Amino acid sequence: MSYAFVGIDHVQLAAPAGCEEQARAFYADLLGLPEIPKPINLQKRGGVWFKCGNHEIHIGVEAAFKPARKAHPGFEVNDLPALRDKFIQAGLPVVEEEQIEGRLRFHTEDPFGNRLEFIEYL
Repeated sequence: MSYAFVGIDHVQLAAPAGCEEQARAFYADLLGLPEIPKPINLQKRGGVWFKCGNHEIHIGVEAAFKPARKAHPGFEVNDLPALRDKFIQAGLPVVEEEQIEGRLRFHTEDPFGNRLEFIEYL
């Protein structure tokens, strides 16, 4: 085999047209992910990109948008209880997940209804 997987470069989440300011408010302002510029040739499509550790989160515009309810990214974080508290203080839903040995986890939704899971390894 001449190729090898290195990892995941980015995760794409869909959102409706005109989503950019809501995406910035959630992903940049609330979560603290830095926005990164989209390549000039892709800017006309709308959407916005963010840096998440060594990876990227791309929020892309989808004409017939429907939120992802089952498929979802799982974000690894440090101090999951602090993030949970931040969501609760912001009035966002926090849904406790069945725990997996060695991990804490919960999920919520972004402003567009996409499921997002947050995980801390113990």
